[in-house]
Amino acid sequence: MSLSATIKSIQDIMRKDVGVDGDAQRIGQLGWMLFYKIFSDQDTELEINQDDYDSPIPSDLRWDEWADSTKLGKRAPTGDDLLKLIDGQLFPQLKALDGKDLEGIAQERALLLRSVFEDAYNYMKSGTLLRQVVDKINESIDFNQSKTRNLFGDLYEQILKDLQSAGNAGEFYTPRAVTQFAVDMVNPQLGEKVLDPACGTGGFLTCAYEHLKQQAKSTKELELAKRSVFGVEKKQLPHLLCVTNMMVHGIEVPTNVRHDNTLRKPLRDYGREDQVEVVVTNPPFGGMEEDGIERGFPTEFQTRETADLFLVLVMELLKDSGRAAIVLPDGTLFGEGIKTRVKEKLLRNCNLHTIVRLPNGVFSPYTSIRTNILFFTKGKPTTEVWYYEHPYPPGAKSYNKTKPMRIEEFETEKAWWNNREETEYAWKVSVETIAANGYNLDIKNPNAVGASHEDPLLLLAQYQEAAATADQARLALKTALQACLEQSAG
Repeated sequence: MSLSATIKSIQDIMRKDVGVDGDAQRIGQLGWMLFYKIFSDQDTELEINQDDYDSPIPSDLRWDEWADSTKLGKRAPTGDDLLKLIDGQLFPQLKALDGKDLEGIAQERALLLRSVFEDAYNYMKSGTLLRQVVDKINESIDFNQSKTRNLFGDLYEQILKDLQSAGNAGEFYTPRAVTQFAVDMVNPQLGEKVLDPACGTGGFLTCAYEHLKQQAKSTKELELAKRSVFGVEKKQLPHLLCVTNMMVHGIEVPTNVRHDNTLRKPLRDYGREDQVEVVVTNPPFGGMEEDGIERGFPTEFQTRETADLFLVLVMELLKDSGRAAIVLPDGTLFGEGIKTRVKEKLLRNCNLHTIVRLPNGVFSPYTSIRTNILFFTKGKPTTEVWYYEHPYPPGAKSYNKTKPMRIEEFETEKAWWNNREETEYAWKVSVETIAANGYNLDIKNPNAVGASHEDPLLLLAQYQEAAATADQARLALKTALQACLEQSAG
């Protein structure tokens, strides 16, 4: 059975379990099980390759000691016995791991294991169905086989993509084409630190790691690449999926991915040691932060709008000459009030050199909100902003699950990037024009096919003529109403 068919059959089994309610819980259940299987397979590999490696997993809770029906035969626990083992032993003991008796990579892996299981949950209520799921995983996934590992990387991407149909969980997945394009354009270099402060399931981080990995010419440089990507995610499910995603891509100890809220730490408490060379992120938008978070920011930027706070934070976290790509909704571009002050700070402290305007449907079905990728470099003020309006591919009117955005669509932008000129999709606007317009960055494409380019004086004259006509109509209506009232009174 293929891996994709295995995953589908596992999800079908879970649908029969009364404890698993909806796609998000099914993915959460599958998430911790895949993580634990992959973690265990890596433990086996580390024990073979490193003489002094000591697994942080208690010996009686290792995957093979309860999950491998082929090895255990009739001794393999099922039904209530399996539930007692999972709920009564596995979860409590892994949540309590401290790793104090371990050293080096073993201690790091113990802390990783604890952080993942601290907020994980076994939703399944039927030990018999749980045994069926465990057996399916055991039959099809051996992460120490290179063929399985390569296939699983693609499969895991599909699992994350399925989040888009899993209610609110879709907010954690950014289409691969968007993450790949953003990382390619900021072009992180080996030795630079790359951060996603709202990393979701790790799309930007895995793209960044693969980008750095291609530059590595030795084992030492490969280890440097693994240690150069950092992420923070505040919600349990995407954090679990992100950590697993990093492991699938070859980072055995992704302890640089923390389960936390980056916004909780007051802005003034971030110092130079927290700054990085590259930030790539798609912060949640349309939502509100919990009460009190905004008080960690300067008064002029205090808001509960998550996207606005992250934009301020990203500017703070960049080193001078640091580069960022951040996905933001249209509302940030045209919004007023605090949004205006945030944009003014951005243009004053950073060179916002490019805004790529994405079409509708990129994040469908999670949201239909139009989005943009803002590219900027910290340290020099903006003089002009280039816009590029990304078109649908020929023949398409939108994106959907079967026809998503593809990385190949960005080849035109990539060719244009270092040799910029105005086209039907590209235009530039001076910072003076933006400032005079109240820092509104929602500037429509003046070069779009079919767009009219009338003389401004002619347009003004037409407007004045239309306004005069409207005034005359209002006066005539007022006169008629007065005449009716006088007639009624008489």
